[in-house]
Amino acid sequence: MRVISGTAKGRSLKAVPGMGTRPTTDKVKEAVFSIIGPYFEGGAVLDLFAGTGGLGIEALSRGMEHGVFIDADRTSLEVVRHNLQTTRLEAQAEVYRNDAERALKALAKRERYFRLVFLDPPYRMKTIGELMLSMHALGLLEEGATVVAEYDSGHRYEEAYGPFHEVRKAVYGDTAVSVYRYESGVQEQPVNEGRTEETDETDQA
Repeated sequence: MRVISGTAKGRSLKAVPGMGTRPTTDKVKEAVFSIIGPYFEGGAVLDLFAGTGGLGIEALSRGMEHGVFIDADRTSLEVVRHNLQTTRLEAQAEVYRNDAERALKALAKRERYFRLVFLDPPYRMKTIGELMLSMHALGLLEEGATVVAEYDSGHRYEEAYGPFHEVRKAVYGDTAVSVYRYESGVQEQPVNEGRTEETDETDQA
């Protein structure tokens, strides 16, 4: 794994030992940032199931101003800290050990707001929709924020969750990525309007 572009381009990222963490492949990461960026002009990013921190670090490398990295696993957080040091981005980051729901509540109490959120929970967890609605209820998102969800391609999430509307979906082998736009003044949208879907069957790994 490596940082693909930006200030830390080419720097290698350490993986979490064992099989408990499924890092986003460079191919999927590159595809995600071609959809949502590829570059940013400031703002805060939340990497809620950080794992290696690869997604949040890539966002910082590409111009996000500040990142918050959350994971419930102590070993994962040690890897995140190592990768932030390797990429020289530690001054722009906060790293916390917590589960997702408690972390969101803690961030809300601190009045934190995010322009970009990555949700890449373990595939056994099917809570992405609930987590997005929690972020809305807690007031954690800037208007027009982007939420990137990565999950098992065999599972299907709704195209809309309250003020969140899926604007892009792509499938890469057993990994699916959905990009949601947060618009708090919009509650309903006709199915498939403003949404595109693509499939890449070349990556079955």
